[in-house]
Amino acid sequence: MPDIVNVKYNQTGESKSTNQYGMRDMQARAFEARDAQYLLLKAPPASGKSRALMFLGLDKLVNQGLKKVIVAVPERSIGSSFAPTDLKTYGFYTNWEPNDMYNLCTPGSDGSKSKVQAFHNFMKSDEKILICTHATLRFACEELEESVFNATLLAIDEFHHVSVDADNRLGDLLRNIMQKSTAHVVAMTGSYFRGDSVPILLPDMEVKFTKVTYNYYEQLNGYNYLKSLGIGYHFYQGRYTQAILEVLDTNKKTIVHIPNVNSGESTKDKHNEVGFIIDAIGDVIKQDSETGVIHVKRPDGKILKVADLVEDNSKDRDRMVNYLRQIKSVDDMDLIIALGMAKEGFDWPYCEHALTVGYRGSLTEIIQIIGRATRDSENKIHAQFTNLIAQPDAADDLVKLSVNNMLKAITASLLMEQVLAPNWKFKTKVSDDDKPNTGEIKIRGLKEPSSKRVKDIIEQDLNDLKATVLQDDDMLRAMPGNVDPEVINKVLIPKVIAKKYPDLSEEQVEEIRQFVVLESVIKNGSIVDLKEIKLAIKNDAEIQKALNENPNAGDIKKALIPKIVKQVYPELSDDEASAFGNMIKNIPKEGDGDNKQENDKRFIRMAASFVDIDDLHIDLIDTVNPFQKAFEVLSKSVTTKVLKVIQETIEATRIKMDFEEAKILWPKIQEFVKLYNRQPNLSSGDPLEKRMAECIIYLKEEKRKRAQANG
Repeated sequence: MPDIVNVKYNQTGESKSTNQYGMRDMQARAFEARDAQYLLLKAPPASGKSRALMFLGLDKLVNQGLKKVIVAVPERSIGSSFAPTDLKTYGFYTNWEPNDMYNLCTPGSDGSKSKVQAFHNFMKSDEKILICTHATLRFACEELEESVFNATLLAIDEFHHVSVDADNRLGDLLRNIMQKSTAHVVAMTGSYFRGDSVPILLPDMEVKFTKVTYNYYEQLNGYNYLKSLGIGYHFYQGRYTQAILEVLDTNKKTIVHIPNVNSGESTKDKHNEVGFIIDAIGDVIKQDSETGVIHVKRPDGKILKVADLVEDNSKDRDRMVNYLRQIKSVDDMDLIIALGMAKEGFDWPYCEHALTVGYRGSLTEIIQIIGRATRDSENKIHAQFTNLIAQPDAADDLVKLSVNNMLKAITASLLMEQVLAPNWKFKTKVSDDDKPNTGEIKIRGLKEPSSKRVKDIIEQDLNDLKATVLQDDDMLRAMPGNVDPEVINKVLIPKVIAKKYPDLSEEQVEEIRQFVVLESVIKNGSIVDLKEIKLAIKNDAEIQKALNENPNAGDIKKALIPKIVKQVYPELSDDEASAFGNMIKNIPKEGDGDNKQENDKRFIRMAASFVDIDDLHIDLIDTVNPFQKAFEVLSKSVTTKVLKVIQETIEATRIKMDFEEAKILWPKIQEFVKLYNRQPNLSSGDPLEKRMAECIIYLKEEKRKRAQANG
């Protein structure tokens, strides 16, 4: 099926260039905040977080009076990212030189007596740097007072492993260290969102952190080679092993993540699943005894190198991981099959396609998996993420779970579109003469942030907040168009915001709500810029030749310009492309100056129509379902029968009516009666009409209750 999301990048090279200290763009931004005692660094995979920590840690040791740096990573394999590194050659004032004795990311149990003792020895020694796993940190801290971390930098990689849950030992020890010592903390993550409804930090702890955010668009737009990223879904029924070859292209360097054995997609035999995938590709020729690489011969004779990371034997798996970390050539590996590994801190720059089976529970996990394919490498201009998802079947006992997973998968993809796309700055429009600056959209009626707290949430936490909103159960039940858009935007979304930020006032919640809705509607809508179309026309040889040979602009508009519009904006229908082509009053010629024309306008798709961006008002935005694109994707991607199963399943768990929703629906009911000369029908096939009929029943019941109470 076609991609749900396809984002193009400009290959500026900025995210890979370095300053006079050898720091890349993100690293320099983090270093500016080096004096913060508590620093939260949110940056995508491949942006250089490991080296950023080296710069920060060394400055803490050399210039800020700290005595030690402890780096904690989720897996042993990630520890190699913090190996000794030459930084002076590239302009920094000292090198990162940890002692091998205190690199505890070595084979063996993370909680072994020897590793715990080594950690304790380090705390008593004059050594400066220790690297360990989260697990080793947890075990070692069981026998230590928090005060031993005075004058120590504790750096936690993949910080989303922390949570406020009482059973989360990592979160518990972090809170104790922050409360009972003078330790500094650097927390690093690709996304400050877990996906399990448990927050990472409580608001009173989170507010202590200085936040540095480097977004995905900045990273990918600044590459040298990667030009575009696609996100797509493929839905199947039956066993995924029978459908995987429909989306697995063995000509592309691919990581396949098979489903967790406890998920509905799993066959419960992970080794057979790996064997089936390999057998479906071709015949096994040999397995290298030193590296573990499996050589598979395709029917066309090509030999593929395959890595099996599902293998239970830790020794075999470690040697395979070691081989993968030493890959130097695009020909060294073709396909990696993994289960829980190869998600975090795993670097295979040549990877073009991340193929994942089954719904993933959080935005963070999706970002990590996509990050395996978004390294910049000269062998690719396009990276692809494909999610293979089971379609719900009415005969399946797990139909409710299947529907929920399917909806969450689609909303996650739309959220990723917003994460991956350029950021707009939304400003209040005060008059017709109030023109936006580059990168801005002016909105009438928009409330500007009234406090630093609100401003910080909007600037730094909006993607993570939208992840919380879009994964909320009530929001998911609203996706298939059975809840009025204004109810979604004005009732459901504020409830999620208020729950996540209980310290905010109603006015502050409303300010944030407007930006959440704007981001969701604007970024999920197609923006058409007539300037972009005119530039493409000027650069098109066929049109320029036609202009020189045929002065009849009408013929060119009808025959050639719609094709150019579709090339620039492939998501447009043929009719929409023709309509925008007709807006070009004067066909620009090669060599024309960049004159301001009255048709240099931008339009955005709002529901089923396009609206001039200059005419946007927050009230208009609130009438648009932020799930509109998700529902379009859903309805186009599954059969009518499957769609009916989804709608019926949601119908069984309808959102209860409340007065807030009824207050919004009542004027719409009055308009409906005036237009159709009848009341909404409870048996209507239109879910919105049915909801209005339910509203009438609710209001009558409320009226009866009040009359009885006043009785």
